[in-house]
Amino acid sequence: MKEQEWDLSALFENKESTEEFLKTLQTEAQEFESAYQNSLKNLDAAKFADALKHYENLLEKISRAMTYAQLLFAKNTKEAKFYSQCEMACANIQQHLLFFEIEFKNLDAKKQLAFIKKCKDHAFYLNNLIEKKKHTLNLDEEKIALALSPVGVGAFSRLFDEHFSSLKIPFEEQNLSEEEILALLHNPKRKIRKKSQKAFSKALEKSRPLLTYILNMVRKDLLIETKLRKYDKKESFRHIDNQISQESVDSMIEIVNANFSLVHRYYHQKAQILGHKLKDYDRYAPLNDESITMTYSQALEEVLKTLKAFSPEFHKIASKAIKEGWVDSHPKDFKQGGAFSHGGVPSAHPYVLLNYTGNRRDAFTIAHEFGHMIHQELSKKQGVLNMDTPLTTAETASVFSEMLFFEHLKKGLKSDELLFMLAGKLEDIFSTLFRQVVMTNFERRIHEMDEELDTKDFDQIWFEENQRMFEKSVKLTKNYHLWWSYIPHFIHSPFYCYAYSYGQLLTLALYGLYKKSDAKEFVKTYTEFLSLGGSKSPKELVSMFGFDIDSKEFWEIGMQEVRHLLEEFERLLACKEN
Repeated sequence: MKEQEWDLSALFENKESTEEFLKTLQTEAQEFESAYQNSLKNLDAAKFADALKHYENLLEKISRAMTYAQLLFAKNTKEAKFYSQCEMACANIQQHLLFFEIEFKNLDAKKQLAFIKKCKDHAFYLNNLIEKKKHTLNLDEEKIALALSPVGVGAFSRLFDEHFSSLKIPFEEQNLSEEEILALLHNPKRKIRKKSQKAFSKALEKSRPLLTYILNMVRKDLLIETKLRKYDKKESFRHIDNQISQESVDSMIEIVNANFSLVHRYYHQKAQILGHKLKDYDRYAPLNDESITMTYSQALEEVLKTLKAFSPEFHKIASKAIKEGWVDSHPKDFKQGGAFSHGGVPSAHPYVLLNYTGNRRDAFTIAHEFGHMIHQELSKKQGVLNMDTPLTTAETASVFSEMLFFEHLKKGLKSDELLFMLAGKLEDIFSTLFRQVVMTNFERRIHEMDEELDTKDFDQIWFEENQRMFEKSVKLTKNYHLWWSYIPHFIHSPFYCYAYSYGQLLTLALYGLYKKSDAKEFVKTYTEFLSLGGSKSPKELVSMFGFDIDSKEFWEIGMQEVRHLLEEFERLLACKEN
C-alpha cells in the first residue's frame, strides 16, 4: 500500500476559510456573552437548555478550528505561524465564554437541579461543574489567573522545554539531542549504552542548579494553588480532573507497590540471558540483535484481522479510516514525530498520525492508535462536552487493542521470537505501570514538604524510590541519582504519571475479564463502554462490567495478567535452557 496522507477537508478547505470562520466565530461568541452573561439565574429550564446547546455549538467550532491548525502543524511544522494565530484567536474567543460555567456553578442548588433534570444528556458534565465549584475562584480572579499563567509556572515550564530542546550532548564526535542520546540506551552494544548514560548524566549535572530551581518553583506554585483553591491534598486537583476518588488511586498504587517483586523476577532472568549483572543503563538492552520488519501493508492487514476477529464494527471503522484519509502514515520532512490519534470534532472524525518505519514496534503503534481512533469515533455521538474521557480511561481502548494484537501475532511465532516479544511486552508494562507509580511515589514525597529542597534531597528521594522497584535485580549507578531532573511531567503536569499506571492496570483487568467471559456479551458491553465517552464517571463505566474501581480486588485482577505474562516468559526461557 502506498503512503497515506490526511484529507483535512472534513474540517476546512484551506487556511483562508479557517481565518474567515474564526472572524465570524469571534462575533458569535460576543453575541452569546451579551445574551447570557449575568442572566443564567433568570432563565427557565427550557431556555437554559437552549443556552447550553448554543454554548456546546460554540465550543465545537473552537475545537474545529484548533483541530485543523494542530493537524496542519503536525503535518508540517513550518505552519507554526498559522497555528499560533489560531491559538491566539481561539483564546480570545474563549474569554467571552468563560462566564458560562462559572455562573452555572454559582446558581442556587434548586436552580441547578432543575436545569440538570431538563438536560439529562449533560447531567454528568453539569454535576461535575458543581463538584468543582468549591475550587473555583470568581470570574475576575479566574481571568487574572488565566492571563498570568504564561508568566507564572507556565514560564518555568517553557524554560524547561527550551532548555532541553536546545541541549546538545557531545557523543563520539557528534552533538546529540536528548531524544537521540536516550535512544542509545536501547542499543545492543553495552559500551554504547554505558557511554550514552554517562554523556547524558554529564549534561544533567551541568544543568542541576537550573533544573532544581524549576522543580522548586513548580512545588511552590502547587502549594499556593492548593491553598487558594482549597484542595484537601496537593494531588487532589488531579483526581478531580481524572474523575476518580483518592481511595481508588490509593488502592491502585498500593497494589503496584506490593508487586515490585515481579519486576525483580524479570530483570534477574534478563541478567541471566545477557550473561552479566544489570546496571541501570542495561534495562532496555535488546535480547535479540535482529529487528523484525513488517511492511506498512502487512501491519495494516494484521491489525485489521485482529479487529475483525474481535468486532466487525471495530473493523468497519478502521477500514473506513484507511480508505477516507483519516491516517497520515509515514515520516516526512518537517512532519511531527511520534504518533497520536486526535479525536477531531463530533461533526467530523478522528485523525491518526503515524511515522511508520517498518519495524514490529511500529505495527503495535498502529494497533494502539487505531484503538484510540475507534474509541473517539464511537464516543463522538455524545457531543463535544461529553465525548472526551479523562486520562484514566482514555488509554483503555488503545492498550486493549495492543493486547488483542499481541495475542493475534503470538499464534504464528516460533518460541525464540515469542520469548523476545514477551520480553518487549513485559518491559512496556513495567515502563507504563510500575515506573509511573515510582514517579508518583517520588512526587508524593517531594510535595509533602513545603520548604525548598536542594538538589541532593531530590537525588536521594529519586534513588530510594527507584531502588524499591529494582532492589538487587538492577544496580543503580551514582549517575542515575540525577535522572529525576529530565522528567517533563514533574514540571508540566504534577501528579499526572499515575494515570498511565491506572489506565494500564484497568485495561489489563478488563482484558483478563474478556478471556474468561462470553466473547459476544463482553464485546457488546465493551462497545457501549467506549461509546459513552466521558458522559459517565470511570467508576460508573467500569461498574458496567461488575467491578468497583475503589477496591483492591479489582486492581489485583489486572496484576494477575502481568503475572501470567511473566510466567509464560519464564516457561519459555526454561524450555530454551533445557
